[in-house]
Amino acid sequence: MTQTTKTALIFPGQASQYVGMGKDLYQAFNVAKEMFDKANDIVGYDLADKCFNGPLSDLTQTRITQPAIYTVSSVLLMLLKKLNCSFQAVAGHSLGEYSALYAAGAFSFEDGLRLVAVRGNAMQIAGEKNPGAMAAILKLDREKTEEACQKAAEFGKVQIANINAPSQIVISGDVEAVQAAMNYARESGASRVIQLDVSGAFHSHLMASATDALTTAVNDIAIHDPHIPVYCNVNGQIAHTAEQIKKNLVNQIESPVLFVDQIHNMIRDGFGRFIEVGPGKVIQGLLPRINPDVTAHGASNCSELQDLCGDLMVIES
Repeated sequence: MTQTTKTALIFPGQASQYVGMGKDLYQAFNVAKEMFDKANDIVGYDLADKCFNGPLSDLTQTRITQPAIYTVSSVLLMLLKKLNCSFQAVAGHSLGEYSALYAAGAFSFEDGLRLVAVRGNAMQIAGEKNPGAMAAILKLDREKTEEACQKAAEFGKVQIANINAPSQIVISGDVEAVQAAMNYARESGASRVIQLDVSGAFHSHLMASATDALTTAVNDIAIHDPHIPVYCNVNGQIAHTAEQIKKNLVNQIESPVLFVDQIHNMIRDGFGRFIEVGPGKVIQGLLPRINPDVTAHGASNCSELQDLCGDLMVIES
């Protein structure tokens, strides 16, 4: 990569959570403690304890997972800013788009958390009321995966939910339709097809009631035009205005996450260095599969912050 290569922050979504995430940050930095304490007050329970101590069965409940990941990612963002980490654009994967929007100044940490709490709760309720299924399709291209979904239409509705990498696409929808599409994908040459253990058919029509709840919440908070580019899930493009952001957040609930399109567009625009800001290493695993020429770093704990930015003592100074 050349010296002119630009840096973007990428925020992970659901499935990146783990027990213990954020604990070292809370113990090391006052600003992290303050943000976790504020998050506890907003969600109305001890979110920090869920992040630090679990149990995993609680932390994997959608209504808890989403505020937890958003909070940890936001704390890490704040620490990177205090370390003068330079970045020129942001993006997120599904839930991660909320952290990206916070990073871009579209809303406050507090309002973003309020939105995420509504989103997580509404998606959990939708999953309980409208049981569905999701499956990962490996090494089958987008067109053939779409064809498999179309062939399965006689069994119900199924659609592409996530295009995570050229070799990894996730489908979502009615149980019988998903299972039929899995069979068609195998027949079309997928190297592996895996039904996922999830609590709902995310990014499908079965999330419609969550869309309704989020629409109300989005209209109740102050959303601003972002001050740096935010590449969005629903179309892979930059959202320039508050109105575009509102529309994208609502549409995102039932629409596919076009993560590959986001990354391709960012690379086209000169971004070649990506920092995953949040728990886990999911994004770092996907990026080289999208383009092996980019560099991917992690910022999930004190050690990785130290490697990226150097002396952490400046955070408390």
